[in-house]
Amino acid sequence: MFKYEYTGNIHIHSVHSDGTKGYAEIAGIAARAGLDFIIFNDHDYLERSLSLKDEGFYGKVLVLIGLEIGRRYHHYLGFDLKHMTRSDNLGPQAVIDEVNQQGGFGFLAHPFEKGMLFHEKSVAYTWNDLSVRDFTGICIWNFSSRWKERVKTLFHGLFFLAFKNQSLKGPSIETLSFWDKLCLDRRVVAVGGSDAHGTTFRKGPISMVPLSYDFVLKTINIHILSKRAILKDFKNAKQDIYEAMKEGRLFIANDKLCPARGFNFYFVADDGSDVFMGEEGFFDEGNLIVELPFKGEIRIFRDGKRVKRQRGLEAVYRVTAPGVYRAEVYRRAFPFGWCPWIFTNPIYLRCW
Repeated sequence: MFKYEYTGNIHIHSVHSDGTKGYAEIAGIAARAGLDFIIFNDHDYLERSLSLKDEGFYGKVLVLIGLEIGRRYHHYLGFDLKHMTRSDNLGPQAVIDEVNQQGGFGFLAHPFEKGMLFHEKSVAYTWNDLSVRDFTGICIWNFSSRWKERVKTLFHGLFFLAFKNQSLKGPSIETLSFWDKLCLDRRVVAVGGSDAHGTTFRKGPISMVPLSYDFVLKTINIHILSKRAILKDFKNAKQDIYEAMKEGRLFIANDKLCPARGFNFYFVADDGSDVFMGEEGFFDEGNLIVELPFKGEIRIFRDGKRVKRQRGLEAVYRVTAPGVYRAEVYRRAFPFGWCPWIFTNPIYLRCW
């Protein structure tokens, strides 16, 4: 069992690209939100350089610097980069290869987003070449993308602004289906992010920040699991966070809907061995266990198909066949019903 849990928000934009605040100010907001770490992914075509010198602890919050690589299409979230990588004159596979060659790793960002019909004319930054390989995973849940997709008119905008947390959709069916299919062949890590910009919306006399940093940094977070405490040793802390992300030792949660710290999902075989989120092991019969910090509706999936649904604080599922197992959890929010709350990385039980 992993003893330590740390919560972070990734895919944040700052004044280094098209965000509206600097690293230190956003780190202060993250501290007030109770986060342990944040990772910036500013746009490569707007960044002058990769600001690795600005990494470090800002108070109690660890700040790491990545990139969002790509211009019109094929946005790639790169992490643990050693030098600046630009998408100019590089195809999507070449970007992935370049990130890997410098020892980094990355995720397809909002691959199937729809864009906002109102105000942005449904411009979407999709990932069109699905034949790419050697990427670490996919960002399956992007707060900004999923929120904007529902805003079709001014009325929709006002409604979803008033209830922007409770009305948020989970990862799209298209995204989950694509991810589930890939996981049948290899481990593919899922992450989620805020895509925070802090952009001001202006229309006539109206001026507002619909998705402020203060709000979105409390929403779609990743919770990583670690065997050791992440203290003030920057080098070790960075290594541990990136290792957990690469291995899929994490779950994604909308912490604004309900705090998810303390959630667990693991497998215990009949012989006493165990497998945790993101791990791959030989199939043996045993039990999948889901434990919640607050009551919710637990849904367990095998190879993309739901095999169990149960409400409460815990669910146990008897595993009698190999497969790729993951869990989703929903939380009731009146009057919206069961809202998406937690999405795990899979437990891979293979028969090689």
